[in-house]
Parts: sequence; C-alpha cells; structure tokens
Amino acid sequence: MKELVNKLKGDRVIWSFVALLALFSFMPVFSASSNLAYIGHGTGNTLGYLLKHLAHICIGFLIIYWVHKVPYHYFRAISKIALPIVWFLLLYTLLKGTVIAGANASRWIQVPFIGITFQTSTLASIVLFIYVARYLSKTKEENEPFQTSLIQLWIPVFITLMLILPANFSTTALIFAMVLMLTFIGKYPLKYIGFIIGSGIAMLAFFLLVAKAFPDSRFFSRVSTWESRITNFTTDKPDEDDYQIEKAKIAIASGKLGGLGPGKSVQKNFLPQSSSDFIYAIIVEEYGLVGGVAIVILYLLLLFRFVVASHKAPTLFGKLVVVGVGFPMIFQAMINMAVAVELLPVTGQTLPLISSGGSSIWMTCLGLGIIISVTKKEEEIAEEKLEKEKRKEALQRLIDRELAEDDVIPQEIYDAEPAYSIEDNSRNPMNAVLNK
Repeated sequence: MKELVNKLKGDRVIWSFVALLALFSFMPVFSASSNLAYIGHGTGNTLGYLLKHLAHICIGFLIIYWVHKVPYHYFRAISKIALPIVWFLLLYTLLKGTVIAGANASRWIQVPFIGITFQTSTLASIVLFIYVARYLSKTKEENEPFQTSLIQLWIPVFITLMLILPANFSTTALIFAMVLMLTFIGKYPLKYIGFIIGSGIAMLAFFLLVAKAFPDSRFFSRVSTWESRITNFTTDKPDEDDYQIEKAKIAIASGKLGGLGPGKSVQKNFLPQSSSDFIYAIIVEEYGLVGGVAIVILYLLLLFRFVVASHKAPTLFGKLVVVGVGFPMIFQAMINMAVAVELLPVTGQTLPLISSGGSSIWMTCLGLGIIISVTKKEEEIAEEKLEKEKRKEALQRLIDRELAEDDVIPQEIYDAEPAYSIEDNSRNPMNAVLNK
C-alpha cells in the first residue's frame, strides 16, 4: 500500500478529498438503489448496484492514475484535435442518441460491443474548457482583434453549445457560464465579454422562437419541459418535478440533526432519481444536517485546493486548466444540492463522485487527472530544482577536496628529493645547475 501511495504524484490533498468523497458514496448509493432494484427485478437486493458502483469508481481511479502521468501541456494539442471529434459525437447523439431509465432526453450513446452508455456532453465540456484555456494562454501577449477571437474562440464555443442545447439546457448554461468566467480570469476584454453575453441570449431566444414554430420536431421536444420546470418553480402548480422536490424536502426534514441512520431512508422508495439527481436528499435523511454540511464542506475544501493549485501552476495555461476543469465540478455539486432544497429548478445535474453512474464518474475522474497532472508538474519542477542543488553541492565538495589535496604535498616527496644548493663554491658558475 505504501509503495502504491508513493507512486501517486501531484497534490496529495486533492487525492485525499477525492478518495473521501468516493468512499463515502458507497453508503448512500447502496441504500438509495433499493427502488431501482425493486423496479428492475422485484427483489430489492441492491448488492448488484453496489458492485456496479464499485466497478465505476475503480475504473475512475484508474483513469485519474493514467491521466495524471501525462504532462499537462500535451492537452494543448489534444484539445484542438479532439474538438471536431466531440462535435461529431454530439451530432450523433442528437440524431441517434438513446434514452436511459428515468430521463426523457437523448443525451447518451451506446458504446459498441461493450453495452455501456456514454454521455457525450460531459466529455465535450472538458475538451472545450481546455481549448479555451489554450487560446487564452496563447493570445496573452498578442492582443488579437475581436474578429480573430470571434473565429478562433467563440465560433467553436457556440457550435459546441448549440449541439448540447437541444437535449440539455442546464449543462449548456453551466458550460457557457464557466467559459465566461474563464475568459474573465484570462483577462479577455470586458467589452467583448458583454457582447458575447448579449449574443448568447439572442441565440437562445432565436432557438426558442424556432422551437415554438416547430413544436413537433424531436430537436425541440425538451423546450416544453424547460418551460414547465421554470413555471412550476415560480408557482405552486403540481407536476412530476414538483412531486420529486416535495419528496426530497420531506427526506431532508426527516433527517433533522443526526439523521435516521445508514440505510434507513424512507423517501428513497418514492424518489425516482434517488441514487443520482436527488442523492443529496437521501444523504441528509440518513445522516442528518451533520452529514449534509460535511458534504458541503468537503466540496468547498476541494474548491479551495483547486484555487491553491491554480495559484501554484507554473504557466498561464496550467492555471486556466485548473480553473476551467475544476470549478465546474464544484458548481455542479452546488447546483445538485440547491435543487434538492428547492433553491433552483430541477436540472438533472448529478453530485460528482457520489451519485451513481458510469460516464459522469469517469469524466469527473478525467478532469481530476488533468488537474493533478498540473500539480504534478509543479511538484516535478521543485524536485528537479532540489536535485540540481544537491548535484551542485556535491560537485563543489569534490572540487574543494581536490584543491585541498593539491595544496598539501606529501612528506615522502620531500624525502625522495635530494638536497641541493645553487650556491657557487667552485670556479665554474654553471656547476650547480649542471650537477642538478
């Protein structure tokens, strides 16, 4: 075990927080999967779901381990190559995407020969954030005109967002907000950011108008769902989402301070998405306010560590990558918890590293691997500097020893050397030299 830990490079604090969240996830997932077990095979045995979650977590940590070994500057070129591939996957998802249990949106594609589903928008967000970080770090000193940035930066951003929007509005809004935050941190001109915000609102309004004109099109089938969720959030009109929120609030109220105890949740049998979208409500019901606050603190500490890692990153690209990939994870967690307590409308965002699911866990681990790779680079630089100083000190000691040996002539050299004098006692003044 000690040898395995020694092989883990990068920020050990981030490793620790990720491990804590992953370990804690087993208890609520095991408990909250009971309704899925009853629906799936009628027995209520959640062991299979627990083993499935264990497999997802193990694969996720393997992804972190493999990715954190890759020098993070490689992702500059990878993002430029991967972005068109992501567009193709998003377009394929819109046309041929599948719908999994508990959702009515085509956000997943079936991986051939494996049989697992994959949510393409999660991969697209990571690739897009790295692409934006690459552009901002490249143009830091160049002051490119707005027309150039519009072509090289914002057109790729809007293409990605428009391919995600028809199936997932909340993810689109989160990605757009994070891109704006990233450009602000990267010192992109504020007047241009304001223009982009206005353009984004105008494009969304145009999309809604087209959806109203073609209400029967499959590309606009989610628009009515968005409208109903916003309407139900602002009014008391009963709806399926309102039913989920009410059950989540009952679960939170039932938990009180100490909770009902692990596995003793009642509302998990009534919440359709108890192991994914509303798992935070089950956590509070079983572990009380103490458990709920502890989860919030863990995410906030992880956010603080991301800030530290960004500050220590040796390059601007590294700083922006940590912010662009790390911050959306925390905001996604906050959105999930805010939905559970009805601070936001129902969005379908999972709780990173805790909610059950395959691709969401793996993509979170992919992002964490990239972040740890940035911190590993800083760690390697420190180690190289320390090793360089040690080599320099060893070389200086060797030189000092050689000089000291040269200054001291051994006594045997004096003993072997015959005594002579250049004093001239003969008639020939050259005899002293010639005798020598």
